[in-house]
Amino acid sequence: MAIRRRDFLKSTVAVASSLGLPRLARGAEAASIYDIERFGNARILHLTDTHAQLNPVYFREPGVNIGIGEMAGQPPHLVGRAFLERFGIRPDSADAYAFTCVEFEKSAGRFGKLGGFAHLKTLIDRLRNDVGDKHAMLVDGGDLWQGTGLANVMQGRDMVEVANLLGIEAMTGHWEFTYGEEVLRENLEHFKGEFLAQNVFLTEEAAFNDAPAFDKATGRVFKPSVIKELGGHRVAIIGQAFPYVPIAHPKRFTPDWSFGIREEELQKHVDALRGKDKVDAVILLSHNGMDVDLKLASRVTGINVILGGHTHDAVPQPILVKNAGGTTLVTNAGSNGKFLGVLDLALDKGKVGDVRYHLLPVYSELLKPDPAMADLIGKLRAQHVTDWSEKIATPDRLLYRRDNFAGPVDELICTALRTELNAEIALSPGFRWGLTALSGQPLTMEDVLAETAITYPETYVQEMTGAQIKDVLEDVCDNLFNADPYYQQGGDMVRAGGLSYACSPTNAIGSRISELKLANGKALSANRHYKVAGWASVNAQQGAPVWDVVAKYLRSGRMMPERLGTGVTLKGVDGNPGIAG
Repeated sequence: MAIRRRDFLKSTVAVASSLGLPRLARGAEAASIYDIERFGNARILHLTDTHAQLNPVYFREPGVNIGIGEMAGQPPHLVGRAFLERFGIRPDSADAYAFTCVEFEKSAGRFGKLGGFAHLKTLIDRLRNDVGDKHAMLVDGGDLWQGTGLANVMQGRDMVEVANLLGIEAMTGHWEFTYGEEVLRENLEHFKGEFLAQNVFLTEEAAFNDAPAFDKATGRVFKPSVIKELGGHRVAIIGQAFPYVPIAHPKRFTPDWSFGIREEELQKHVDALRGKDKVDAVILLSHNGMDVDLKLASRVTGINVILGGHTHDAVPQPILVKNAGGTTLVTNAGSNGKFLGVLDLALDKGKVGDVRYHLLPVYSELLKPDPAMADLIGKLRAQHVTDWSEKIATPDRLLYRRDNFAGPVDELICTALRTELNAEIALSPGFRWGLTALSGQPLTMEDVLAETAITYPETYVQEMTGAQIKDVLEDVCDNLFNADPYYQQGGDMVRAGGLSYACSPTNAIGSRISELKLANGKALSANRHYKVAGWASVNAQQGAPVWDVVAKYLRSGRMMPERLGTGVTLKGVDGNPGIAG
């Protein structure tokens, strides 16, 4: 559209000037939103949670992201207009479209798709060249290898090739672990950067059996950090992998490894980098989730900046957290390749003198795709995606996943599970990855895989009592709304098809879920058995892959009915800025 460039510049420049903070600012007005004034002597570029989305995407940010306790109404638990007001963003701007769900469909037609690795390559090269290669470094916060049918078939190898061409120098992991140790190590042999994870150790049995590890003495499985010289100064990057891999995913993928936040080990490692290695800055490349990172920053000293991921929170300004040793800046850089974090540091001997941070939306309309990356993506896709390009349905409404409680994508999956597997109730995991499809936009098998492609996709049908179903909902709800961030695992609420309920997020565990009703309006009986269908169980299952079940349902010509007999009523959160008004 001819007006797009003018619209982008007008709206985004206004945001850039309004987000100014002393010592922490988005760039001054310039001819392009990607012209960042050079600052300091080191630049770290940060990607996270791209979920293997090689091409530009639509992705609607959440309309519900409720914070509990001290986090209520605080970033990242701001959505919609509350988010715009907090960060001074105009409702009709390009940044409002990138960062929030406000008038998403209208803005999608105006501003187009975001992300895409060919476009990221152009932007990253530009930002590297602006400061010189000896002053710049590119890091990835994990969830790079998973999220599409292509990545699933190639077991992440496609993303290793893309990462090498992009120039990623260090990364940590989460879904990468779900390919299993053999595939993970094979991929890392081809990865040109460093895979960092200070918080992954051998189990006692694995250590006794002399299992492979980076450091046999400590039992650390992977290299914990790397020191990079930037602008004549020493910058340490520590990797913090997702702490709950064996809980959130089948244990069979990582039987020899123990995960965790590992506060004490992290503090010891930071102290060693500061003392023995004499680094000038310490950066934590984290896949904890933002709430966890905020707590961690208050308890571990000596970290200058946390570059965070996992919870897919796109937060334009760092959060300053005080601790016993000073202040740590905490960031989170969104998902799906929509954003690129730019951290500029003014380094001095043994310290960071000043900081500037930008979280740049990657507007594909404004960036020419890099030819070499576009060619590589074309070659990788050509091997596998031809059979996935057939149109199998056309949605009559916006399909999206992100929201604390429900989204049309998972309503569709639940409807397919209930219909095809003849179940009364369906459960679908609260995954935060997955694309957004506009109303009237044809759906292909590739799109279905972008919502379902994992290494344990088998569906199941089992009998569960009403009491057991409530227990599942309570347990997942506690993962999401526990007042202690260290007990949060970062996903959204399990989706329930054929079932409605009330949720009181601020209540204690065991008393958050109430008023459970079937689609026919009858109350769920604690003792009665119900036929429940689902997928992505942490236990091995034998059913058909969920993508085949969904595709079969869509090919039948059916979409979602107007009312699914499902829904969530929220209690005790009136006026919460984590709920879009």
